[in-house]
Amino acid sequence: MCGIIGYVGEKKAQDIIINGLSKLEYRGYDSTGIAILNDSGIYLSKRKGKLNSLLKDKLLNKDIPGNIGIGHTRWATHGEPSDRNAHPFISHNGNFSIIHNGIIENYSPIKDKLIKLGYTFTSDTDSEVIAHLIEEKYKNTKDILEVLSQLIKELAGSYAIVVLSKYHTDRIFAISNECPVIVGKGTNENFITSDVTAILKHTKDVYYLDDFDIVQVTKDSISFFDKLKNCSNKELETINWNVESAEKGGFEHFMLKEIYEQPKIVKDTFLHKLKDDHVHLDIILTKEEFAKVKQIYITGCGTAYYAGLIAKHLIESKLRINVIADVASEFRYKNPILDENTIFIAISQSGETIDTISSIKLAKQKGARVISVVNVVGSTIDRLSDEVIYTSAGPEISVASTKAFSAQVAAMYLLVLHIGIITEKISHDEYQEIKKDLLLLPSLISEVLDKTSLIEKLSAKYVNVKNTFYIGRGLDYLIAMEGSLKLKEIAYVHSEPYAAGELKHGPIALLEEASLIIAISTQNNLFDKTINNIRECIARGAKVLILTTKDNEDISKVVDDVIYIPKINTSFISILANIPLQIFAYYVAKKLGNNVDKPRNLAKSVTVE
Repeated sequence: MCGIIGYVGEKKAQDIIINGLSKLEYRGYDSTGIAILNDSGIYLSKRKGKLNSLLKDKLLNKDIPGNIGIGHTRWATHGEPSDRNAHPFISHNGNFSIIHNGIIENYSPIKDKLIKLGYTFTSDTDSEVIAHLIEEKYKNTKDILEVLSQLIKELAGSYAIVVLSKYHTDRIFAISNECPVIVGKGTNENFITSDVTAILKHTKDVYYLDDFDIVQVTKDSISFFDKLKNCSNKELETINWNVESAEKGGFEHFMLKEIYEQPKIVKDTFLHKLKDDHVHLDIILTKEEFAKVKQIYITGCGTAYYAGLIAKHLIESKLRINVIADVASEFRYKNPILDENTIFIAISQSGETIDTISSIKLAKQKGARVISVVNVVGSTIDRLSDEVIYTSAGPEISVASTKAFSAQVAAMYLLVLHIGIITEKISHDEYQEIKKDLLLLPSLISEVLDKTSLIEKLSAKYVNVKNTFYIGRGLDYLIAMEGSLKLKEIAYVHSEPYAAGELKHGPIALLEEASLIIAISTQNNLFDKTINNIRECIARGAKVLILTTKDNEDISKVVDDVIYIPKINTSFISILANIPLQIFAYYVAKKLGNNVDKPRNLAKSVTVE
């Protein structure tokens, strides 16, 4: 979502911040801005639209002097995308500038109070109140740390706030609550950001703020305080990503690059953790501990939720343990039933998804043991969880998740095996057979990627279809959900996933001539039933593209088009089945002329409710 970057050092702040903003573009945004502090005061430039719009500022093209500044990419919450609603904001007297991620829930009464005191507002945002409130409080205290401490007490909601002050020309400040703030440690320079990709070019050494922390950053020092202004310490951590992993590497789009990275990611996941007779995870779960477990709860948002549904299906079918899966945005409003005998599994690519964070906090309040599956070491979810399974997929830049989904599903396969082994519900011989199949997956994914040209041709054939229905049964239905989401996200094509058997219970009324049915059928025990549903669609004039395994060659006589994938253990085929759907969505979006990596209205890391 919104991105923040702050810089203080010996280099030209404008160059550092503009470069950082370019690295934050992948998160999704609709306006951008920059503020530079120098001897003339605070120079501000902000524009609706992409970073290119900001770069049309003539003064920016001439270079703004100054070694300290802040920058922001905004994803609209309060107020439409516009120049005046873009960040940064300047306080009434021009002495403070702020950028803000998150939502200030009580901004309205604060705004009313400030208007009565004579403050003028120029935007429709909740964020602008922060700049004016800082100015008002500073009048009385002349102590910026005291002001930030008071802000933490007064502001309700989520926030990552970075402050630039004409009274403090050698430093910047930040506070956080439920939104990531990362402090990068350099040599004669330091950084504040919401995403490490913005500063990887300069440093890999970082600190992570916790809720209600305050940080003061100069070029030579980083000082942390709690909400009462007491000094505190943070552990310095090192990012294991590199700049190259956040670049396109010769691919036209990040999404295509990340699709092609999946064989390596799955290989790395299994190679290091499927050893001998055990699954080597970063969690400690004993047979005795698991004997006390009454239920497993899984939550996530969007693609991560679908990965959780696959885990639910496998845990219930193979281990016969009750699992509840729920979208994180609904979970905490249901007064869910869970306690110390519950294992709570949270799945998130970024580790900063606000709904998932809130769900974890509620689960911990109720005594549940929280195991998270995340891609980002040091993220908020990582730090909140009792134990973590790291997917180690590297930075995923395209907004539409591809490799992160495969990494999450791979991690859930490992967790299922781990639980199966410690509970003795998966035998030694069965484990060895599953292990053999999983270790084959990377080469089989590469085999599927060899079909890219065929899938591209199919995308051209169906590019103008207005209504697409993804159908499947069992695990195939779950992959249908993810495939449908990808087409919606990047191609903007109306697409709906349905359990194949549910078509006749209402959705079949939507079928018309030339509707496209994308059927996924990799489960042998359900194949004939899915074919019956396909025939029902064909009888009503629909076109059918089926994704199935190589042993079902005769189906080509029934449907319009077929994508064949290799056959493996059907319980663990979901990763393989999803790859062609990613490629299909990618090429449809590309042929429609869409911005594949940055689809409209979407954000990579959703940090507001």
